[in-house]
Amino acid sequence: MDLLQTHPLEILSNLANEWKMDLYSEEFSKELDKQNIWPSNRHRFFYPKSKELPNIDLSLVKDPDEESVYMCGNSLGLQPKTARSYIDKEMNKWAQMGVFGHLEGELAWAKCNEPLRPAMARLVGARLDEVDLMNFLSVNLHLLMISFYRPTETRFKILLEDKAFPSDHYIVESQIKLHNLDPEKCMVLLKPRENEFTLRTDDILKTIEEQGESIAVVLLSGVHYFTGQLFQMETITKAAQKKGCFVGWDLAHAVGNVELKLHDWNVDFAAWCTYKYLNSGAGSIGGIFLHEKHFEINKLTKLNGWWGHRSDTRFLMNNKIDHEVGASAFALSNPSMLLCSCLKASLDIFDEVGIENLRKRSKFLTAYLECLLNRKFKTNNKNGYK
Repeated sequence: MDLLQTHPLEILSNLANEWKMDLYSEEFSKELDKQNIWPSNRHRFFYPKSKELPNIDLSLVKDPDEESVYMCGNSLGLQPKTARSYIDKEMNKWAQMGVFGHLEGELAWAKCNEPLRPAMARLVGARLDEVDLMNFLSVNLHLLMISFYRPTETRFKILLEDKAFPSDHYIVESQIKLHNLDPEKCMVLLKPRENEFTLRTDDILKTIEEQGESIAVVLLSGVHYFTGQLFQMETITKAAQKKGCFVGWDLAHAVGNVELKLHDWNVDFAAWCTYKYLNSGAGSIGGIFLHEKHFEINKLTKLNGWWGHRSDTRFLMNNKIDHEVGASAFALSNPSMLLCSCLKASLDIFDEVGIENLRKRSKFLTAYLECLLNRKFKTNNKNGYK
């Protein structure tokens, strides 16, 4: 059976028949765990226990010491069990070496983002020099929008979701105002059809076709934070660029969640945080993607920072900017050793397991959950699948 072409629910049904079990039974779900068909990495993370959580009525909890069911990874990922040891290692180095820690050790602080870039590039489907870790998501989006939103009299609009995450909405509004333009006239807001919750790709493409010649930048979410909709990034990017638009993606809810191929999809730019599905801790370091076609940095209008200067000449201190190649040119200041330590703990796991395997497991878990919910609430669809 081709697992890539067969619907996950059909595979689950076949397994239930093979094991002579009820698909909807607890027995079947426990057998799935026992067989470990899609290996779990649960043991690599700390899970909160009910007794440690606020506002919990423990009289309703069977075992307060049992690990909780955690469904908040879209807001904050769980702590990798190796994170503390990685942080302690850097704290000890700081205590023992002081300033020499900038240049010593696996995570030499002056370049502690560097060892993380290969794994990050693999996660988002990019060349190594197209990706870097720096700043924070909103900062990175502002920096990129300064370069790519260069409105003219005829091309001045920005396309985004009507219910984009507030930070994206505010970024777009403020970028428009920086050019003394009116957000009401410049923001093209995509809305679902009446009584629908997600945006139809056809409607997005229609808007691009109709208004594309006046749209400067398309800025959408890879995965919508509220509906969970996975946008057809390659299709949308191609359509928008055909109309002359730059295309950027906020991948906050996509990176570490779905497979990405930013280079192959010809995406102009992208940015993301690392504390949701990448489990690097609240407020951790952000990521940035810049397609190689934009590597002639001097052609971009941008804000400069010391860490965007080439590392091999940075300490000449001559105050003549000599940009790093690729995404690194957008760096403003040195990355945090503590934030990079936390992210390393997570990326080690991602690199070992592979996003394609995590995505496969995700699809099966989602299909099984949907199956159980449909059964419980007696909702049906034409084929039994979605």
